[in-house]
Amino acid sequence: MASSFPSMLVVILSLLLVFFSGSSRAQLSTTYYSKTCPNVLTKVKAAVQSAISKEKRAGAALLRLHFHDCFVNGCDGSVLLDDTSSFTGEKNAVPNKNSARGFDVTDNIKTAVEKACPGVVSCADILAIAARDSVTILGGRSWNVKLGRRDATTASQSAANNAIPLPTSSLSTIISDFSKVGLSTKDMIALSGAHTIGQARCTNFRARIYNETNIDSSFATTIKNNCPSASSGDNNLAPLDVQTPTAFDNNYFKNLVNKKGLLHSDQELFNGGSTDSQVRTYSNNPSTFSADFAAAMIKMGDISPLTGSNGEIRKNCRKAN
Repeated sequence: MASSFPSMLVVILSLLLVFFSGSSRAQLSTTYYSKTCPNVLTKVKAAVQSAISKEKRAGAALLRLHFHDCFVNGCDGSVLLDDTSSFTGEKNAVPNKNSARGFDVTDNIKTAVEKACPGVVSCADILAIAARDSVTILGGRSWNVKLGRRDATTASQSAANNAIPLPTSSLSTIISDFSKVGLSTKDMIALSGAHTIGQARCTNFRARIYNETNIDSSFATTIKNNCPSASSGDNNLAPLDVQTPTAFDNNYFKNLVNKKGLLHSDQELFNGGSTDSQVRTYSNNPSTFSADFAAAMIKMGDISPLTGSNGEIRKNCRKAN
């Protein structure tokens, strides 16, 4: 018994070491830059405000970049990397090609932040802050963004193709895609409310408006005017929320209840399935949606960050140092 005690102690200490090293790797903080770059939040918000003033769509683009970043190997700024001779990045993955936007805005934000605090703030953190600012500038609720992520030095097109939910996905597939990154079905429904802003391309909703029956007929007719049934007009746009396309509110959920979801994957959330009741709750309670959305964004921002000595602080968000 006595001889087994030292070995037991070693096991316990080893487990504690694993626990604490694991938690330190994921240790993000809302005050991370309070000493090293105290003006970072002000700098980012000013640049986001400027971009949205020029084009309201910029807010949705920045929010989507953070989402697409976090779903592929964690929130590490990999979505911003251009292709190189050594890897094919995420920008031309199926969910992003001819679709992901906001890269120029991110460059502008990074330039402003670098002038204030050279080599301190990661591109991954800039995406997280810009997503929050986009929501609040367009009328949504604010939240405290946890910071301290570092930037990946590589990216993976195949990982992006496999990880990001598609507009054609079924409810079970969407739930599974979110579950794989540690997000619950409730998180998924709340985060889907980001589709209260932004636009989608005709190629992503053509099949829905021409072939599906769980769609309001007058809504479908209106959308068809700018989305031909043939293969022309693939890049023609329609708002994801036809009621208030540039305001962050709960009308997305009201649309779903009224069978006015633009994407197949949107309407799947209210189609006689397990998520109907939560959609109805959000459609009737904007404050409940706002609170749950903020909580889910914080949770999404915690997905597998690079911290400590992992990764780097990129000087240019488009390429590794």
